[in-house]
Amino acid sequence: MEIKTVGVLGCGLMGSGIAQVCAASGYKTIVREVEQGVLDKGLARVNKFLNDGVEKGKVTAEAREKTLANLSGTTAFDDLKGCDLIVEAIIENVEEKRKTFAALDAVVGEGTIFCSNTSSLCIQELASNTKRPDRFAGLHFFNPVPLMKLVEVIRALTTSDDTYQKVFAFAQSLGKEPITAPDKPGFIVNRLLVPYLLDAVRAFDHGLGTVEDIDKGMKLGTGYPMGPFTLLDFVGLDTTYYIANIMFEEFREPAYAPPPLLKRMVLAGRLGRKSGHGFYKY
Repeated sequence: MEIKTVGVLGCGLMGSGIAQVCAASGYKTIVREVEQGVLDKGLARVNKFLNDGVEKGKVTAEAREKTLANLSGTTAFDDLKGCDLIVEAIIENVEEKRKTFAALDAVVGEGTIFCSNTSSLCIQELASNTKRPDRFAGLHFFNPVPLMKLVEVIRALTTSDDTYQKVFAFAQSLGKEPITAPDKPGFIVNRLLVPYLLDAVRAFDHGLGTVEDIDKGMKLGTGYPMGPFTLLDFVGLDTTYYIANIMFEEFREPAYAPPPLLKRMVLAGRLGRKSGHGFYKY
């Protein structure tokens, strides 16, 4: 089966980005949201990104029109029935994802491949709650999706060889550089990144230096594009806290335990850029 039509579940920051790169790569792309207002906001984000790209000379007007022509939105599951592959990018909640995949199972064809963009949940658990555990894989994109080249392809125990190969090739067709990651919390990147971010919070809390000096030290001393606190604010302190808890529950290693300061900042609503206040004010 050739992949021609792609569905994307969720039109938030990640979902809209995934839908954009799929449409830009020539796939007929249908993005589904629960409410029209959220859908409109996500599609407007795609429009703005493309328009800004044209203004800066990074995207041609022809490419913008091609992408928009391939992209459509809906609030109905039925509109996804003709999709060959569907990428789920909704809230990080197992029960919500289970209900969503159950609704999809009822309308799509037997050969449709399901993928999840989860950054922390068990792919096998999600796959086992569908009627197609052999046609289910993880496809973890990075934010911002149109700019970040990496995609982690996660193979569950039940993922067939054919599904894995098709999903890997699909990621390549989007102009991405896929890597194969194990079905363990954090996969590859977050498994290494999250302990580093948590250590930075602990170090700051223990008086190692100011937020600004620690960030500058890691940028200029190691060549990282941004320091740990700038990155934490960009990713979202709540997102990091959530992933850390899942990793700690799985491995029970101190390195994955979220530090008390991170928990208190989340409770205080200091979530980073999205709330206007994290380790920095915006």
